[in-house]
Amino acid sequence: MSDRRLDVEDELGTVTKTRTERRLKTPKSYKVLLHNDDYTTMEFVVFILQAIFHRSEGEAVQIMLHVHRNGAGVAGVYTHQVAETRIAQVEALARRHEFPLRCSLEEA
Repeated sequence: MSDRRLDVEDELGTVTKTRTERRLKTPKSYKVLLHNDDYTTMEFVVFILQAIFHRSEGEAVQIMLHVHRNGAGVAGVYTHQVAETRIAQVEALARRHEFPLRCSLEEA
């Protein structure tokens, strides 16, 4: 009898390896907040919510009123890169229309 080991590879011609399971992490979510000011019109905020955040008119009005009454409100929740892009779009459009509308980013 030889001292040779018998393992799965010798009998079947293949090697079985244990694979570590990789799990993809869900990307972090970030809230895009709109901030109230005394100069930006309510109509413009509703327009922004519809044009950039793809809200229905009813949703846009509700969010705008929340921002108006509470000082800030969530326009949407996105991945970091998408949230930053939306903020840049809002700020560019607001500047073009000469409004001081501010947006910020907050981890959800």
